[in-house]
Amino acid sequence: MRPMLIGAPAIEPVSLADAKSWLREDGAEEDQLVQALIVAARMTLEAYTRRFFITQSWRLVFDCWPSSVASNAALYIPFAPFQSATAIRVFDANDTAQTLAAATYRAPTSNESGRISFKSAPPAPSRATDGIEIDFVVGYGALASDVPQPLRRAVLMLAAHWREHRGDGGDDALPNAVAQLAAPFRRERLL
Repeated sequence: MRPMLIGAPAIEPVSLADAKSWLREDGAEEDQLVQALIVAARMTLEAYTRRFFITQSWRLVFDCWPSSVASNAALYIPFAPFQSATAIRVFDANDTAQTLAAATYRAPTSNESGRISFKSAPPAPSRATDGIEIDFVVGYGALASDVPQPLRRAVLMLAAHWREHRGDGGDDALPNAVAQLAAPFRRERLL
C-alpha cells in the first residue's frame, strides 16, 4: 500500500488574518513566514493526531487486493476522518484502468478510519505492480470552521511558539499546551 496526496487542502484551518491577530502582528513584513508556520503547524498536528483537518484527496495504490478483500471482508483505509471513496480502479491485462461501479461497494462516512465493503469480490488486477488505485477524500470539512476549535487553537499556538523561538534549536517535542489541546483528537496506533 502506497499513499499519494492528489488534492491538497484548498485553505488552512487558520487564516493569515487570524494568526496575525493571535500574534498581535499589524505589519505585512512577516506574512510569508506566518503563512509558512501555519502550514507547518497544521501538518505537524495532523501527523501527531493522525487526522486530516481540511478536506483533501488521497490515493492508495496496491499491487493486489489485501487478504481481507479476498475473503469478502472490508478494506480499511487508515486515514481519518473519512469522507468518501471517489474512485476504485483495477488495471487489466492491457494496462487499462477499469473503474469499479459505485454500486459494487459501500464506503460510509466516518469520523475514524474509512472502510470499504464490497458486495462481491472485486476483479483481480492483471498487472504485477500498482494494479489497484483507490481515490478517497478525508478531513473534517472544506471550511476552517469545520475543524474542531481546540485543533485550530493548537495550530495558532504552535505557529506562535515557533515564531517566538525561531533559531533556538533545542527540544523537538510539541509544547505542553499544544499537545494537551490536540490529545483528545489523537488516534492511537494499534500495530
